[in-house]
Amino acid sequence: MRRFHHFAALDWSGARGERQQGIALAIASGDAAPQLVRPGHRWSRMEICDWIAEQARLKSDLLIGFDFSSALPFHDHGSYFPSWPESPQDARALWALVERLSAEDPHLEATSFLQHPEIHRHFRHGGGIVGDLFEGGGGRLRFVEHYQRQSGQASSISNLSLVGPAQVGKASLTGMRMLHRLHSIVPLWPLDPLPDRGPAMMESYTSLAARAAGLPKGRSKIRTGEALNEALAALHCPPTPHHGPISDHQSDALLTAAWIRLCASQSRFWTPPALTPEIAAQEGWTFGII
Repeated sequence: MRRFHHFAALDWSGARGERQQGIALAIASGDAAPQLVRPGHRWSRMEICDWIAEQARLKSDLLIGFDFSSALPFHDHGSYFPSWPESPQDARALWALVERLSAEDPHLEATSFLQHPEIHRHFRHGGGIVGDLFEGGGGRLRFVEHYQRQSGQASSISNLSLVGPAQVGKASLTGMRMLHRLHSIVPLWPLDPLPDRGPAMMESYTSLAARAAGLPKGRSKIRTGEALNEALAALHCPPTPHHGPISDHQSDALLTAAWIRLCASQSRFWTPPALTPEIAAQEGWTFGII
């Protein structure tokens, strides 16, 4: 099993516009407290993409976790978009489709992808618009999302829903445009094996780190440095210098970086019993769900 020495957590955003207050990046190195990368800077999605590409160029010994879904549901119906003959057959082809249909959208946005007449039918959109193939209830889930709910490990919502503060659909689609750009230079677990050297990426939802630190379900957002350092202590991590108010995006990234460092050396997190090669290729997996 690969042993990394630096661990990054990316709090991502699917909001429209170039620079996002909701993007934060933190790194935990060695035994030290995690630190924000470029604190005070308002990141763009392309800047994050370029930063990761630079880590690949430098062969950085870095494991990067991001908090969006790397694919849409496939396993339940054997298709991302059932009844559409042009539906992609795996995650890489899905990323390529999102990129091709959204190529004219700025800032890695995916508005044009969602406006495609066949794809539009499968999503719950804003303004009360619901596609006729969006499934009742909360919408379709990936296998890992069904599994985590049944096992009580987490309760992710469908990334085919684009409504509400907890939705991850827009973030996931913009993230897929980034993954499309990076897939030839940065391996993505579990779709790719971990490389012998250089960086690797994987999904790592911030709520899993919050639960591991003892924060109650539904109250996982941290907005003060004091609360952040209490949570870090529960993960056997030294305190940060943060005091007073801190954005929940920054605290999510800092806490998750420490959690990834704690978990990455444990083989059980890399070998979930329910994960198959087909699921890895078509839907991906969330690190920490075992």
